[in-house]
Amino acid sequence: MSGEKGPVIFVDDDEDLLPAAGQMLELAGFSPIVVNSAEAALARIDENFNGPVVSDIRMPKMNGLQLFDRVKAIDPDIPVVLITGHGDVELAVAAIKDGAYDFISKPYENDRLLVTLNRASENRHLVLENRRLRDAVVRSAGDMPLLGNAPSMTWLRETIRQIADTDVDVLVEGETGTGKEVVADLLHRWSRRSTKPFVALNCGALPESVIESELFGHEAGAFTGAHRRRIGRLEYANGGTLFLDEIESMPPALQIKLLRVLETRQVTPLGTNETRSINVRVVAATKVDLSDPAARGDFREDLYFRLNVVTVHIPPLRERREDIPILFAYFLERACKRFGKPGWEITAAARNHLMGHVWPGNVRELAHFADRVALGLEGAPNSLPGKRDAELSLSLSEKVSLYEATVIRNALRECDGDVRRTTAFLQVPRKTFYDKLKRYGIIPGVYRSSSDCSKSS
Repeated sequence: MSGEKGPVIFVDDDEDLLPAAGQMLELAGFSPIVVNSAEAALARIDENFNGPVVSDIRMPKMNGLQLFDRVKAIDPDIPVVLITGHGDVELAVAAIKDGAYDFISKPYENDRLLVTLNRASENRHLVLENRRLRDAVVRSAGDMPLLGNAPSMTWLRETIRQIADTDVDVLVEGETGTGKEVVADLLHRWSRRSTKPFVALNCGALPESVIESELFGHEAGAFTGAHRRRIGRLEYANGGTLFLDEIESMPPALQIKLLRVLETRQVTPLGTNETRSINVRVVAATKVDLSDPAARGDFREDLYFRLNVVTVHIPPLRERREDIPILFAYFLERACKRFGKPGWEITAAARNHLMGHVWPGNVRELAHFADRVALGLEGAPNSLPGKRDAELSLSLSEKVSLYEATVIRNALRECDGDVRRTTAFLQVPRKTFYDKLKRYGIIPGVYRSSSDCSKSS
């Protein structure tokens, strides 16, 4: 387990104490750096040091309080824990008021020190993570909205750039909330069509009686209520891009007409026999697998093959969990600016939810959660808007996975994040348990607290 929790600098001029302290910290999962002077400690510390500092107060040359002042000047967010004798308690209390993380009186129990260091280490990791995310958000300002370093997202960005300036129609596949319209907009903006209109139509949001007129247009008098000529979305997007969202919801009769338009690049508005040539690129989006006849339903196979010249798949959040923190930071930054909130910080509670939640609503759900955090309405996960509705739409296997992840998180919380105790509590092999942690993106360290866990099942 050595090194799992990061470094700890332990400073004491008692040479006989240092080996035992180093062994104690190493067994607890830290990477100990034991030194016999404040000067030696300072040589190992900069603003990127990823852990706490433990120092005895009474030392020759530079004492622990002076070391604390020097560390605070380097970075006031580095946790400093002071070890005090009975006569130094008042000095330690004053240091706490001045920003020291904690003090522990001699003689101390190792468990007491380790509890403090676990919390100090988590606090330091959280501070550095917030800094890293803020820097990443600044670097991404004005950049593409498809944030993320997961291999699937790198491939997606490269694919979009490769096909953006071609005239092929594109089918975008992705679950609800993954950002299909974002991809369509990028395909338009990164193409020579960018100076022409980008027109969007949600095929599932309009009744059948309206969508035909919206798509193809109509002449005055074409039907009751058609008092004026209307240019359809296909014709309005001439020279640009037409984005058809939820294409799987398009009525079958319109699918035949759309197929003809895609083949001839001509449109015939309602109420006229006149055909008009159009130069439009169609980007269609679907949340179902149109290649599967069972999922496709009454969607025409020939239209699917016509749209499927190039298919782009957007991965759900659960398949790129490493991108969740930067995406959340990006949305939180925008939400704070929108709501006039000064600054932001990802709390431990928010991070727990970020890495433990399944995110069935994907990026859209994550953005809504960021809004709630910015407004101070973070709350418990069960209070998140739309969570119940989203979970009702999950498949049986997804619901089982969601339940299993919840059981694991609750067990870790009860067992203070201790993997050994949690595996005993759940009666599951250690390797199986680690496989499940990786699958669900669960980090045991975020559940460490002062709670306890019964070892019985």
